[in-house]
Amino acid sequence: MKLPTFKYHPDPIATESIAQSDEECLCCEKVRGYIYTGPVYAEEELDEAICPWCIADGSAHKKFDASFTDEASIGNYGKWEYVSDHVVEEVAYRTPGFSGWQQECWWTHCGDAAAFVGRAGRKELFAMGEKAVLAIQNSIGLVGEDWNRFLQALDKDGSPTAYLFKCLKCGKLGGYQDCN
Repeated sequence: MKLPTFKYHPDPIATESIAQSDEECLCCEKVRGYIYTGPVYAEEELDEAICPWCIADGSAHKKFDASFTDEASIGNYGKWEYVSDHVVEEVAYRTPGFSGWQQECWWTHCGDAAAFVGRAGRKELFAMGEKAVLAIQNSIGLVGEDWNRFLQALDKDGSPTAYLFKCLKCGKLGGYQDCN
């Protein structure tokens, strides 16, 4: 079965927000072969209990008042570009989120939410090129030897970690870093 398409999270399997599973979805009560593994904000315990289809069509939000990204963190609490309520609702209620060390933020640019590319360490940033490296360097504001030390410490599966996004309108890379 083909996964639903998520405009703002184009490859949730690669980012490990969705995994193959034989679990039944608590929303639609079907076993669809995949389950969402990212954060869920709801009164009910929904960890690894919602299928991607119930996220995509909004039924998990409707049934459980669930969100998958904190609404206020889309645009980093007003520090990044403003986006419409429609965009906030699509990212928060109908897009798989991702797990971070502390509070996840969704990068915004060109008046829209960006597509989540994934977590990145030094190796992944170098593989994506200079623009990816500069996007994270600009987000933290370090230069010289301070930046070099920080860059050497970046680890996709450790701490600190970078979170990379790509603007859907202009293609610019952006994001931020976080640590435990």
